[in-house]
Amino acid sequence: MKKIFIFLIIKIFLINFNLVLAEDIPILVISPGKTIQSKSTVGSDVDIIDSKTIEKSNEQFIGDILDNNLNGINYFQSGGKGTVSGIQLRGQPKRYTTVYIDGVKVSDPSTPSNDYSFNNLMSGSVDRVEILKGAQSSLYGSGALAGTIQLFSKKGREGHNKDINISKGSFGTQKIDLSFDGKNDYYDYFLGYTNYSTDGESAMRDNSEKDGYRSDNITMNYGYNFNNNLRLENFLYYNDSFLEYDAVNKSYTDLNDATDDQQAIYTGRLIYKNGKLKNTLSYNNTYVLRNTTAYNKTKKNYYGYRDAINLLTEYNLSLDNKIIIGLDNEFDKAELYNYYTDSAYAESDEAIYSQYFDLQFRPGEKTFTTFGLRRDDHTTVGDYYTGRITASHKLNKDTRLRTNFGTSVRFPALNSLHHGNNLIDKDSLKAETGKSIDIGIDKSFPDNNLNLSATTFYLKYKNDIKGWKSHTGGMGEKYYSGGGDYALDNSNSKTYSYGLELNADWELSESYMFKFGYTMTESYDGTTCDNPDSTGGQGSSACNDEMNVRVPRDQVNFSGTKIFNEFLSQTLKLKYVGERRDYGNTNQGFEDVILSKYLTADLVTNIDLYNNYGLNISASNIFDKRYSEAYEYKAPGRSINFMLNKKY
Repeated sequence: MKKIFIFLIIKIFLINFNLVLAEDIPILVISPGKTIQSKSTVGSDVDIIDSKTIEKSNEQFIGDILDNNLNGINYFQSGGKGTVSGIQLRGQPKRYTTVYIDGVKVSDPSTPSNDYSFNNLMSGSVDRVEILKGAQSSLYGSGALAGTIQLFSKKGREGHNKDINISKGSFGTQKIDLSFDGKNDYYDYFLGYTNYSTDGESAMRDNSEKDGYRSDNITMNYGYNFNNNLRLENFLYYNDSFLEYDAVNKSYTDLNDATDDQQAIYTGRLIYKNGKLKNTLSYNNTYVLRNTTAYNKTKKNYYGYRDAINLLTEYNLSLDNKIIIGLDNEFDKAELYNYYTDSAYAESDEAIYSQYFDLQFRPGEKTFTTFGLRRDDHTTVGDYYTGRITASHKLNKDTRLRTNFGTSVRFPALNSLHHGNNLIDKDSLKAETGKSIDIGIDKSFPDNNLNLSATTFYLKYKNDIKGWKSHTGGMGEKYYSGGGDYALDNSNSKTYSYGLELNADWELSESYMFKFGYTMTESYDGTTCDNPDSTGGQGSSACNDEMNVRVPRDQVNFSGTKIFNEFLSQTLKLKYVGERRDYGNTNQGFEDVILSKYLTADLVTNIDLYNNYGLNISASNIFDKRYSEAYEYKAPGRSINFMLNKKY
């Protein structure tokens, strides 16, 4: 396989592409393949949240903005603002979606699944979000089974600029956004600061005490052009947050539970351009610290570290043909706790060495395709190969067909490999591997200002890293009656999901605009439901629904905007989420539960005032619907927020 991989790279450079070029295609610039492309040439299913949508939104957090403006994703949160959250794509748990900020993979190596939570990510410094659905491991590595989310921070604009946003709302919520940015021929810069605090509500339903949250964010970008060919870029993100939360066990007091977290990300890039060639050498360092205090005042510290050194080469073979070659080297470390003795032990680490290429070419006048292949070498689990093929074909100027087929891999988190320092036989643990395919059609009706799209998808993976098998006679018997050493068992499970996504965007007139989205998802949690006596926890009742937890079968998003004049607009947003299965907890014997369906409504008013002032007035959950996105945790009730912004 290695020889085939090397041969393909060499062969591609020797191919002479003599293709007929069609008329210029309108450019909506996105970066689904780690390089700039027109959206109309991309075969993958891509959703975009632009700067205007973020600016006009009533939401303060990026996770909420994605949830309220996109179809085909499911966002959940374990309580109010600042609590653990996640985004599920294509009916799969959040650990199967990778997240990148300005090209940097973000996750916490000290967490059980090494995934990313959106609970601290504010909207103030984010310029654009791209959601790339389907298996994308050939470009984005481990974890990209269901898709990849890319966030791009704001950059400097011409001149020197200042923005300020001040908001205040229900539950004692207040937020301040400050930013300074600028640009000239030699350098550009952006500095953004966000302070957010709220008294909050109780995270769980069993009490009425308030669970407060505070967060401070700093985002900095600085770029310097040495000459026309050489550029240096620096990116820094820092977050310091404090959250009060509720213990799951109702018998515990909730006065002490809290987590005081810090996260820092730094990236430096050296970019060299020369004609058709572009090379980017980057270094990334990620540091995460979580200080937790339990109900009984015991404290724990969790540390996660990541260093990465990457090289990306882009070569334009011709106008519509490009090859990308990359080398990624990722080094993760974490300080993990011994689950038997409840004490810390030495840091554990793993590394992944990756090589990949992605060829973007145009085999016909109206057809664009990509072909990519990747090799990942994990220091414990070994070598895995993934690939993808995409195609976009224009039937006519108003109709486009697209498809994406890809394979994927997810390596075990450090927590899985070093569980309690008593995990034996870890070398036999397999990576999770999967494949997915989606087929879509985009159709526009220019005379009616109507755009429609439909996408059907299928995703399947095996070797889900979940569930344990015990081995008697080991160290674990000292602490766990009848136990022994434990090894993860991921040799048999198979999980899949399939569904349909429909979108409509209709500009009825210059004053009325409507958006509609519907997602139907069917999934099968093979690890839990292959065993009819398992609930995914410790109970004994049968699996009550085969769906992956917290994934609705049906979800509807609708928004209608009325533009009264150049100064005033108003948007009504409706969201319906069907019933979802969830795991139970210690309060009811870990039996599976069904979360109730719900319908919420938000009303957002944007007013452009004089002298570059703006006012946003939003009413969220205006019907005060009481619902849960996670079992026994309640979502926030009705709230009103006022935001005043000023641009200099």
